[in-house]
Amino acid sequence: MSDDASSPPYGPPGPGRPIGANPSFVDLITGGRPVFRAPADVPSELAIAHGTTVLGLKYADGVVMAGDRRATEGYSIADDKMDKVFPADDLSAISIAGAAGQAVEIVKLFQLELEHYEKITGDRLSLEGKANRLGQMIRGNLPLAMQGLVVVPLFGGFDERRAHGRLFRYDVTGGRWEEEDYHANGSGGRPAKSTLKKRWKPGLSRDDAVKVAVEALLDASQEDVATGGPDPTRGIFPLVYTITASGVDLVGDDDVRGAYESVVEDRR
Repeated sequence: MSDDASSPPYGPPGPGRPIGANPSFVDLITGGRPVFRAPADVPSELAIAHGTTVLGLKYADGVVMAGDRRATEGYSIADDKMDKVFPADDLSAISIAGAAGQAVEIVKLFQLELEHYEKITGDRLSLEGKANRLGQMIRGNLPLAMQGLVVVPLFGGFDERRAHGRLFRYDVTGGRWEEEDYHANGSGGRPAKSTLKKRWKPGLSRDDAVKVAVEALLDASQEDVATGGPDPTRGIFPLVYTITASGVDLVGDDDVRGAYESVVEDRR
């Protein structure tokens, strides 16, 4: 280290600033090994579409999974009608937040693996087994996540062995935690979760659970620019699924519109 107290400890290596004192790897390469710098014509940020806010909550008959429809590329809107919630099999669903292309690829592979397991064994994988397998797939994506292609889904389903709905969240390393009541992910996850905290209660009916999910996504869209709000004029509403003992069902646009109008009327 230099004895010159006026020499700043950070920045490119140079007189009074040894290479080992620089905490920035980019500055280290720039000042110490300029030959390794990226060419000037390589963009610093690639145009990668990202999914934003998704959520899940338990209700009397199972689980509701929902997501807004907006995908963004930086400060631009890439898609206003993106699907972020997908049936995984007959009794489970997965919602995605993060790098859209990578997330959809993981979802498709997950769906295929569940279908293959059922054909080979003649039986469904347990909900616990599905949740564990999804965690392994997310862990396998960690090298790409370190490069910015982060995928952090929510997984929910109806557990036939326990006869009730269950909800699981993950971190970027594939760590898995079960949520007792509700959870929200993505850039609008914090305001959405705040609404869920106020509105959720045990034993919600289907219609009430759908209304809570729509209200949480509406609040998220008002606090987070990357989350798309309902657009009645264009007929764009959140994508909502219910998962019960009867299977995975898409909530119709008319029901979602009705829930949205009910939230707006309550606020008036």
